[in-house]
Formats: sequence, structure tokens, C-alpha cells
Amino acid sequence: MIASMPQALLKNFLGNAPYWYKYLILLFLVVNPVMHWLPGPWTPLAGWVLLAQFIFTLAMALKCYPLLPGGLLALQAVFLGMTTPEMVLYEVRHNLEVILLLMFMVAGIYFMKSLLLYAFTKILLGIRSKSLLSLIFCAAAALLSAFLDALTVTAVIISITVGFYSVYHRVASGKEYHQHSHDHGNDLSILEAQREDLVQFRGFLRSLLMHAAIGTALGGVCTLVGEPQNLLIAKEAGWDFTTFFLQMAPVTLPVLAAGLTTCLLLEKIKPLGRFFGYAGRLPGRVREILEEFDRDQSEKRSPREKVQLMVQAAVAVFLVIALAFHLAEVGLIGLAVIVLLTSLNGINEEHQIGKAFQESLPFTGLLVVFFTIVAVIHSQQMFQPFIELVLSRPLEQQPGMLFIANGLLSAISDNVFVATVYIGEIKAALLREDITREHFELLAVAINTGTNLPSVATPNGQAAFLFLLTSAIAPLVRLSYGRMVMMALPYTLVMGGMGYWAVTHWL
Repeated sequence: MIASMPQALLKNFLGNAPYWYKYLILLFLVVNPVMHWLPGPWTPLAGWVLLAQFIFTLAMALKCYPLLPGGLLALQAVFLGMTTPEMVLYEVRHNLEVILLLMFMVAGIYFMKSLLLYAFTKILLGIRSKSLLSLIFCAAAALLSAFLDALTVTAVIISITVGFYSVYHRVASGKEYHQHSHDHGNDLSILEAQREDLVQFRGFLRSLLMHAAIGTALGGVCTLVGEPQNLLIAKEAGWDFTTFFLQMAPVTLPVLAAGLTTCLLLEKIKPLGRFFGYAGRLPGRVREILEEFDRDQSEKRSPREKVQLMVQAAVAVFLVIALAFHLAEVGLIGLAVIVLLTSLNGINEEHQIGKAFQESLPFTGLLVVFFTIVAVIHSQQMFQPFIELVLSRPLEQQPGMLFIANGLLSAISDNVFVATVYIGEIKAALLREDITREHFELLAVAINTGTNLPSVATPNGQAAFLFLLTSAIAPLVRLSYGRMVMMALPYTLVMGGMGYWAVTHWL
């Protein structure tokens, strides 16, 4: 009994994660205090080691949801004094809008999934060219992100792909469309004849997801409401919606054109697409199943269900208008969407409403853990040398240097945090009259584009990418951290390279 207790504790620790992963997390928890308390050069490195460990937990998201191991690392960091609860609370308050967005907007999108599945099924089945379909997904995500926000658009794309996947998975398991109790995360029931098609379908959905995710970055950088840090930078610079767009246009519009061109090239040049993971095509049998599902749904749709679709469409129009004109904070608009859709579509039981929050709340918890790591970066002043290096360069070199520094730091931490730090520093330099107003505006453009464009390199670089990595669809289509990095690589090179050229030559 005594011998089995430690074994039972180890078995319970992080659930069904592999034992090598459990031992590695335990090793992290042992090493961190030693590095933090040792005198000499080890102490400054402790923060960077913690950041690397947290990124590792994100990379291993398919082994164990990062909230658990990442949360243990964050708790330990606070306990060791690497940051304080007050600093964590400051970061949470500073990002409250993002937290509200995740809590309510993602749940609101859940109640629109019937409309989304209906509309995008028509698009998917109506366009047979994978190149054109990918371009439409990328361009649509860019356009929507420019006027809504990247996280909301990502939630929409995730909802759509989960719908497609679950429909096919039910049929591939020998079941009917209406059997909603089916577990589409379990492949044991998949018919042998459907297994190869399932692999291809996963590849197809992965490529659409990544094209759309990149689209959110391409569009999100263009406008004041596209990304959380855009609003912050615009506030410090005193720019309204139109001024922000015009200031960014010399960089963002060429990058948008280059990004959409990259999307087409990845689909048109087969060896290139295959190398980066974009070779997936929609199998013929999967198309037939989705077409049968569409016909079946159309024939069986009752007057009540048609009214529900009409209500969802009307609320979708309200959502677009409310977000485009920024009538309220995004999360509060999401709460309004929940109230309208549940009230008008007859969803009045707690357990029905609760399902909508199953996707968003775990990620919200993970994001608060992430803000704890950001608080460590802030408390330990880990990025201060980079800031001082950039601001010490000659004025004509600063925009390009800021673009690179913001891109690199955003890719390993959080673009909102990086933008907050850098815009604060250059605003202070402006107030001290160390730089002119004109130069301040050039640096603000470099910060915004630097935090938005090269940060697509890693899932932790942008909240929308991290949301995608930890969402329900990622394990279903086998979208891992490493695979996301590889699939984003051509976009990272093109968007980063074009963005740097535009910042250094066209501003």
C-alpha cells in the first residue's frame, strides 16, 4: 500500500500525459528554485528559463492542456518572488477586454453555429478549386478581422471547421447525421474504408485553418479595432480609425497583397505546398457526404429552424455593425449576442447555455496564466536591454530595428505586452522631447506592424493563434505547435520581409 501511494500520485499528476512529460515538468519545478536562488549569473537567466519552459508546455499542447503545467510554473514563479500577485492583477486588468472577449464573444459565436455551418457549407461545396477556396478563406478572414477582431474571426473559423469535421466523422463511423451524441474525438469506430479519406480531410481542414489564421493577422494589423494592441497604440498616438488606417497603409497594404499571393502560390505550386503542409485536398467521398448532409438538412428544416437561421442572420448583422462602430467593448457585445440568440431562439436551460462556455473558459484560464508569465517578464525587466539597444541607435535606423525587435520578442512572448512596453518608451521619449512628433509616428507604425506581422511565426505570438492551438479543432485535425510553426513559416518570411522593407523604405 505504501509503495503504491507514490505511484498513484504520479499516475494522477497531469492525468494521462506521457510519463516522460510528467518527469520533465517535475524537473522544471525542481530546477527553477535552484536557478532563482543561486548567486551569480544564474539569477538573471531564471526568467528566460521559465519563459522557455512555458513555451515548451504550449508546444506540447496535444500531450497535456497547457493550463495545467503552465499554471504550475506560473504559481511557482509567484511563490519564488519572480513577480507579485499585484503585478499579475495589473496585467489581467490591462487585458480585461481580451478576457471578456474570450468569455462572451466565443460563447456567442457558439449560438450562431447553425448559420455559419449553413453558409460555409454552401461556399465549400460551391467552390471546387482548392486554390480559390483557400484564397477566399484567407481574404475573408482578413476583411472580417479588419472590422471585427482577430479572436472573434478565429472563433468563427473554428466553429465552422468543427462542424464540417463532426458531420463527416459521424458518417465515417457508420452513424446518421442527427446523432449528436457521437464522440468525434474517438477514431476507434471509423470504418476501415474511410480512414484514408479522414487523413486527407484532416490535411484539407488544417490548410484552410492556417490560411484563415494568417488572414486574421493580415487584416488585423490594418485597422484600429483589428488587434488589442492597435487600440493601445492609437490611443497613445491620438489617431482615430481613418488616421490609423492611413498611417499603417504604406506597410500593411503591400504586406496584405504579398500574403494573399503567398496563399495562392502555396496552393498552386504543389511541391512547395506539400513541403509546408498545404497539400491536403477534399476527398471525393467526403464531398459527397457533405453534399448529402446539406440536402438532408434543407429537406428536414422545419419552419422553426428557418426562423432560427433568420434570427441568427439578423444578430450577425447587429454583431458586425456593433463591432465596426465599436459601440461597446467586444466582450460586452458578445454578451449581448448571447442574450439575443438564446432569448429569441428558445434556449432557456442552464445546461444548454453552459455548453457554449466549454470552449472559451479553459483558454481564458490559460491566458491568465500567460499574463502571469508576462508579469515575470515585466518584473524582471527581461526586455529592457532590447529596448535600450534600439533607442540608442541613430534615428534613421530605429524604425527598422524596432520592427525586428518587436517581431522577435512578440514571437516568444506576447505581442500586446511588447507593444505596450515599446509604445510607452517612445511616448516617454516624445514627452522628454528626445524625438519629434513625426519620428514618434514612424516608430509607432514600426511597433504596430512589428508586433502584428512577424509574430505569426509561433502560436504564442498572437492570441488568435494560441486560441487555435488550444481549441477543440486542433487535436481533431492533428494541428500541433510544431506543425503550426512549419505551416506559418512561408508567411512569416514573406510578411516579415515585406514589412521590414516597407518600414525602412516606404515610410
